[in-house]
Amino acid sequence: MRTEAISINPATGEEIARHPALDGASLERVLAAASTAFADWRTSSVGRRAEAFLRLADTLEARRETLARLITLEMGKPITAAGAEVDKCARLARWYAENLPDLLADETPDVGGDGTAVISYLPLGVVLGVMPWNFPLWQVLRAAVPIICAGNGFLLKHAENVQGSALALGECFRAAAFPEGLFGVVHADRALVTGLLADRRIVGVSVTAGVAAGASLAAEAGRHIKKSLLELGGSDPFIVLADADLDLAVAAAVEARFQNCGQVCIAAKRIIVEAPIMDVFVTRFVEAARGILTGDPLDPATRIGPMARVRARSDVHDQVCRSVAMGARVLLGGEIPDGPGAYYPPTVLIDVTPDMPICAEETFGPVAAIMAAKDAEDAVHIANNSDFGLSAALWTADVEAADRLARRIEAGAVFVNGMSVSDPRVPIGGVKRSGYGRELSHFGLREFCNAQLRWVRR
Repeated sequence: MRTEAISINPATGEEIARHPALDGASLERVLAAASTAFADWRTSSVGRRAEAFLRLADTLEARRETLARLITLEMGKPITAAGAEVDKCARLARWYAENLPDLLADETPDVGGDGTAVISYLPLGVVLGVMPWNFPLWQVLRAAVPIICAGNGFLLKHAENVQGSALALGECFRAAAFPEGLFGVVHADRALVTGLLADRRIVGVSVTAGVAAGASLAAEAGRHIKKSLLELGGSDPFIVLADADLDLAVAAAVEARFQNCGQVCIAAKRIIVEAPIMDVFVTRFVEAARGILTGDPLDPATRIGPMARVRARSDVHDQVCRSVAMGARVLLGGEIPDGPGAYYPPTVLIDVTPDMPICAEETFGPVAAIMAAKDAEDAVHIANNSDFGLSAALWTADVEAADRLARRIEAGAVFVNGMSVSDPRVPIGGVKRSGYGRELSHFGLREFCNAQLRWVRR
């Protein structure tokens, strides 16, 4: 049984903090507090909830520098990007606060002379959230804000290396005067956390994780007839057709592949380029990637810091090595640097085939796999030749053709002439082994609701 989580600064390899795990009694206290808070919160007015989330947005903004530094120290995100993550979280809370009356409004389907029908979106209870480390605040709040806005409670099981961020979020909810315990933090042994799904007070689980962890939690939830929402990553295609604006496409592809050191679920992991422009695209892409400033994540000029863990770096390097052994060629990077920390250079591979690990598996690091397509039809075929289906990007000057092609891409979202992004106004989620369910927008708000029908006949 694990008794504590140890946070390691991935830039230096130095220990930051130790966080003791909860025992069974402590876990019960957290769950009991969440259940009690939910009993009050579930009947709260939309106005009360909106005011609380406006306070949360203000709290996040007031603590921006402290939170950003914590993110950087715990998982290596460059400080500028860490600050942007805090800003995005504040905008998320504010957007839901401002739009909550419309998002939770009753619906009144027309049943003619057969009476009056009303559909209300009512909360279910306390939801367990199992969250990853790559966006220590955003990933949590992307799940928690809509769930709590709907009137539910939320218990966070965060990744071990970002326990400081988990506790800091708990402090933000307290500072924003949410009911005590409504947002709880449950760092505990995996068996104890999984056991929560057997408790009647837990109504479901929202998971952002790898496929194996997500499948295990979904199976446990299903065993107890509890709802699960899964976001299990992707191998997202970034398609560039011959008529695309090459300057914009190259710049977006570099950003989409290397942001957050490539540790993004919706990153451009397979770059598929139509044959007539393949050579010039590769030349420009490699030149741009070579110019990315890598270094100290606390330096505001740094664009790529270390990966979050040495183990994660080893996994990515292993994918590169196995792909090279199968015939891929390295045009840039591909070597573990000397020195402390979990650094890995921007890496570019070509002559890549779909069966190589760099394509067949999710690549969670700063490695770009560039593939050639004969034409648009072939590009869509290559894009769909994956077990994953989270998001995709498609670059072309023919927007009408893009809409037809996008409908055939097996992904939860397709971005035309733009990189994949998450935004509270629109849903995010995948198909195939990328998971099921949706977060954000009204879809995310209603995932853990009872869509209750009340039909009064006259």
